[in-house]
Amino acid sequence: MTSTEAKLNERVKELTCLYEVTSIIVNSDYDQLETSLDAIVYCLKRGWQFVEDTEAFLSVGSYKSQTDDYHSNMVTITSAVKVFNKIDGKIIVGYPAEKYVLSDFLEEEQTLLDNVSLAVGNLLERKHIRDSEASTRRQMERADRLHILGEITAGIAHELNTPLANILGFAELLQDNMTDPEAIRDLKKIMDNTIYSREIVKKLMFFACEMPQEMKVVALNPIIENVLKLLSPSLREKKINLTKSFSNETIELRADTIQLTQVLFNLVMNAIYYAPIGSSIAVNVTEKINKIEIHISDEGKGIEKENEDKVFEPFFTTKPLGDGSGLGLSVVHGIISSHKGTISHKPNNPKGTIFTVDFPKL
Repeated sequence: MTSTEAKLNERVKELTCLYEVTSIIVNSDYDQLETSLDAIVYCLKRGWQFVEDTEAFLSVGSYKSQTDDYHSNMVTITSAVKVFNKIDGKIIVGYPAEKYVLSDFLEEEQTLLDNVSLAVGNLLERKHIRDSEASTRRQMERADRLHILGEITAGIAHELNTPLANILGFAELLQDNMTDPEAIRDLKKIMDNTIYSREIVKKLMFFACEMPQEMKVVALNPIIENVLKLLSPSLREKKINLTKSFSNETIELRADTIQLTQVLFNLVMNAIYYAPIGSSIAVNVTEKINKIEIHISDEGKGIEKENEDKVFEPFFTTKPLGDGSGLGLSVVHGIISSHKGTISHKPNNPKGTIFTVDFPKL
């Protein structure tokens, strides 16, 4: 390329390509980013000197896109895509090796490719920031809802405790003076349902952090073993294969023994409930530098996408009516939070759910 006109045409072509890439990025839908990346790859074909032979390849994270005739044995120039100053991918432009050599690329074309890579990196950074802000906003909204619900449930629990105690007390007095077997059976139903209601109130108080804690240094492994022993009949009934592992035989943390037992009991019982007959459940405990991780995994149907943000909300349950109050996991979340820990869930592979509880170390 020697003539001024030819050079000018190439500069116009490069600037047009950069303008088109910028337009694609400005109008990108963050939820359908692959469409924009595909468009950028095909836009690159029009920005190089030998348009008819230009092919392009883009790779960012786990996503890859390329033009129809791109292959790895071409003569190419490359530019790294950086996201927050870390290389997260690359963009390659190439010519067929049988027709071209590396010197056929212009210096300005490498500059163009670097500018496109920079623009793509900026696009990915903005997506990460947007996603992070949305996640933080959801967490704050959820925390607000839980705080309000905590105040409401604390009041409800206190209001219900006294009448429930009265119902149970008077029913027991009546039972002592009854001789009619049918009346005694009816009273027994009243007492059983009152006790059940009182347990729900107790869960509400746990959720509202109204139950006093007795924090002390406890050995974690024996508590887990005790919970698994209590649940062994349920495991046997569904023929579930239980595996457990402890990274250390003497793992200790500061906790309320009763509340910690309740957390573990609820999580393992949930895993048993959703686990198919003959499947496996795993309980793994890992001691790390600054925390203790407990993983409880099952092979059930997993958590539906639309329910992922709801599982720790009070009164939310996917169990049939009568099988659950929807307070188990919300109580678990409240107890763990009061211990300055965290709980999260993710899909198990190939199916099921893994709940992860983190407790701070002593």
